Amino acid sequence: MSDSTPQTAESAGTTPGRIDTSKPHSARFWNYFVGGKDNYEVDREIGDHIKEIFPGLVDVAVTSRHFLGRAVRHLAGEVGIRQFLDVGTGLPTADNTHEVAQRVAPDARIVYVDNDPVVLAHANALLTSTPEGRTAYLDANLYDPEAVLKAAEGTLDFSRPVALMILNTLGHVADYEQGRDLVRRLMAGLPSGSHLVISDSTATSEGMIAASNAYNASGAVPYYVRGVDEIGGFFDGLELVEPGIVQVTKWRPNPEDPANFTATVDAYGGVGRKP
Repeated sequence: MSDSTPQTAESAGTTPGRIDTSKPHSARFWNYFVGGKDNYEVDREIGDHIKEIFPGLVDVAVTSRHFLGRAVRHLAGEVGIRQFLDVGTGLPTADNTHEVAQRVAPDARIVYVDNDPVVLAHANALLTSTPEGRTAYLDANLYDPEAVLKAAEGTLDFSRPVALMILNTLGHVADYEQGRDLVRRLMAGLPSGSHLVISDSTATSEGMIAASNAYNASGAVPYYVRGVDEIGGFFDGLELVEPGIVQVTKWRPNPEDPANFTATVDAYGGVGRKP
């Protein structure tokens, strides 16, 4: 098992020429909201501003992370999935996909995909693995699904089911139909029995809409909140796993979760199976 210690944003210098610290950044901003240290003052400033507008966004960030954990545990445990393709990885925090999966199934293989220089600078923190399993990181682009799938073939066996994870990422795709097409093309390269896991913030309250507008006005790469029906549209052609498309806190909640992890939040997600 390799040993890699996560770096702070200030100390990570893998790609300094490509990292812009003058504007907020979605991965660093989200990292701040889930209690991480990989962020800059500009990210904390917009984060604190949005907390004043809509404090509930912090709950969205935290509960979305817990949704990831429950979905991965379900897929690795009850379903028996041993391969995970995590697109739009974000910055490493606690309980990343490979950590959750390999606690259930030590032989699980995980491929992380992101082309963000900030995430790339911290990628080594994602490359730990059990001796039986494997993790890999690809510097690749969601907007080129076929290239993502081709590169992932070096780690994953596409003759066996794969869980495609796209969490809090599709909101960056401005055109909804383009987003649906990207998901469709990724799933087209995966075999029957594969699963899709998606969660995103949703336009289900005035506070969330105001928070999204404030974030997009900050100069960061925009993130568009969508309706619940649009989140459901990403799963067209798949068999939804119970309980379907629901608030992330309502997807197979753990009775032992703290109260705030079962609260009402403006984030919806689901899991679908490819027939």
